[in-house]
Amino acid sequence: MFDTLITPQQLQDNLNDYCVFDCRFNLADVDYGRRSFDFSHIPGASFLDLNKDLSSPVSTDTGRHPLPDPQILADLLYSVGLRPGKQAVVYDDVGGATAARAWWLLRWLGHHNVAVLDGGFPAWQAAGFAMTADTRKPATISEHVSARVDIKQVLSTADVSNNLDTQNFTVVDARSAERYLGQVEPIDPVAGHVPHALNRPLTDNLQDGKFKNAATLRAEWLQVLEGHAPEKIVHMCGSGVTACHNQLAMEIAGLHGSRVYVGSWSEWIRDPTRPVAVEKSPAQN
Repeated sequence: MFDTLITPQQLQDNLNDYCVFDCRFNLADVDYGRRSFDFSHIPGASFLDLNKDLSSPVSTDTGRHPLPDPQILADLLYSVGLRPGKQAVVYDDVGGATAARAWWLLRWLGHHNVAVLDGGFPAWQAAGFAMTADTRKPATISEHVSARVDIKQVLSTADVSNNLDTQNFTVVDARSAERYLGQVEPIDPVAGHVPHALNRPLTDNLQDGKFKNAATLRAEWLQVLEGHAPEKIVHMCGSGVTACHNQLAMEIAGLHGSRVYVGSWSEWIRDPTRPVAVEKSPAQN
């Protein structure tokens, strides 16, 4: 079973037996993923749209990518052939930044036989393996499996707010240092971070578009955690997507048990009374 990463060669060797999902997405061009999939993808892959399949509609109280309805997602996965125990592989073309969301959601649904293709579609292309533009949809399957989610994996905004006083867990923010510090904010209307949160940009997990090796990740993450137990770590980001990248990195590093604050920054700032921490750049002091 692959439960963190899988290489292009490992996927190629088992392609006919695995259930593969293309998760390419671009926040600035929401149709990019579908267009890219229609143009070329790994043979047998099914497309999962971050906004439509891996998230539910945004409301006035949620962040930009709320959790999807678990039954709808489970039915979709079942309809394209995923079954309990079957290996699932998810990929994108941005170092796993969106594929990690699908990886985490499958685990949330109780399906742990899921791995991110290390290096994603670019690594598959570089390996010279087959690609296709075949977008024929599989036959509709009327059966479905009842969705059962692991509620312990998800923390709410109320949980994070209450933790400001109790400090029962430590929040780690996956956004860039500039966004975390509040020096720039190109996406959300308010800049800054949740008070007391640490920062580990998801890009620090990567080297040349692939995840760093387990030993390197472990050493780096232990420095970030500063003695905090892995199971006391809660990941966040802008909208609960790239937070999953940091959890994946910790799992690769053998640091198990962290959780995700799905609402993340875009939900935190929905209420202007919630505290915001900002650190000025040296030029502003």
